[in-house]
Amino acid sequence: MLQQLQNQITCPICWKYFCEPVTIGCGHSFCRACLPSTAVTAFSCPECRQVSQVRGFPLLNGSLAELTKLGKQLSSQLLQSTGGQRRCAIHKEVLEFFCEDDQTLLCLRCCQAPEHGAHRHCPVEEAVSNSRKKMQHLQSCLQKYFKETKKLLVKEKKPVIDWEEMISREYRERDSLMWDEIYHYLERMDQETKNKKETLSQESSTLQDLMLDLQEADSQPNLDLLRDVKELLERSKSALSQRAKALNPEVRVCPIFGLLETLNQFRVDIRLDPAAASPCLIVAEDLKSVRAGEGWQVDSPHGDDSDLPMVLAEQAFSSGIQYWEVDVTQLPQWTLGIHTTYLRIKSPGRITKYASVFFLRCVKKEDGHYLQSYPGSLNHKLKDPIPRIGVYLEYKFGTLAFYNVLQSSLIYQLPDISFAAPVRPMFSPGPPLPGTKPAPMTLCAVDSHLCSCCYLSL
Repeated sequence: MLQQLQNQITCPICWKYFCEPVTIGCGHSFCRACLPSTAVTAFSCPECRQVSQVRGFPLLNGSLAELTKLGKQLSSQLLQSTGGQRRCAIHKEVLEFFCEDDQTLLCLRCCQAPEHGAHRHCPVEEAVSNSRKKMQHLQSCLQKYFKETKKLLVKEKKPVIDWEEMISREYRERDSLMWDEIYHYLERMDQETKNKKETLSQESSTLQDLMLDLQEADSQPNLDLLRDVKELLERSKSALSQRAKALNPEVRVCPIFGLLETLNQFRVDIRLDPAAASPCLIVAEDLKSVRAGEGWQVDSPHGDDSDLPMVLAEQAFSSGIQYWEVDVTQLPQWTLGIHTTYLRIKSPGRITKYASVFFLRCVKKEDGHYLQSYPGSLNHKLKDPIPRIGVYLEYKFGTLAFYNVLQSSLIYQLPDISFAAPVRPMFSPGPPLPGTKPAPMTLCAVDSHLCSCCYLSL
């Protein structure tokens, strides 16, 4: 009798006791949260697939809610009267075992039956202990990802880098006539940001609900826990697998019409200086490429990276505008930038000069390639590796910017720099990945150009 009552007050979707039960046109009932949250004119029943015509969300079934409450009380009283033990409906013996394959409670005779004989069984106490350990582990993972999701949401609301302002400024500086294009692009960027905020908010709410459900389940009697644990663990694992994959934002790409034509007006022919190369680097005889040699300490700390293995250019610039391009097609990791004496004011009346580098770096991680800057706050993921990098230097205004040549797009512009001495381009072809052969970083000829068809043929 109790088993029949429990079947009547159990939701066929979540397999838990009803929570705010609603009954639809065909007569079947479900938890309100288990049904679609938006009202529709035609709704297909998850139980019988009959289509019901509805004009709004079904009202709460008060009678069924009261019956569910009564059923819970009767179940609890029966457990107390039998010392917390339930008996098999078929053999009338105590349910002492748990079938891990079917996720059901069994008595000794059930374990010996053909339908369960080949399955994995364990005592109820052991099954409960294992289930609680799994729940505690998932609770810890959910809490971790919940905090990360909240941090991502804060970053989206207050981004470290104002991409819209940086891209808009780039268009203004290039005197582009394509204002309609940039306007529509920025609109799309704004919509993408809103969509991402909404996704993160929904994810945060889902994780929070799951954590509450796990807490409630942990306080359930042992046998009730075993009945609910499978569905709860599956929901938790599904939520964790579907959560936002990118814990770091992506680099924005905004193609700029006529950008490369403008930049190429300032193209300079760069040559490498072997005398200004780290011992672990090998400079080619034509002074146009460099690769990593033996002795590169991959895991060594570099602080501000002033001791990063690098080679400097022969040329030094102290005025004007210069632009050069570098082919990094074969390199999973690289660093490009400038080396100079940087002016820092330590205290009133005292000025100290420090040799420093300013750079853009590509780092290969398990989930893809990331771009980082020094100084600056760039730590963003790339959708695809960039085959050729353009570097723009304007000494007077302390401007250092990097471009995706293939996409004709700005990658990142460093904060303005106060130069105190001539500037030399800097190149670092690594660090090489373990187990791979070092590849060259090549300075592009002044008259070389890269288009999408050239890249696809590489």
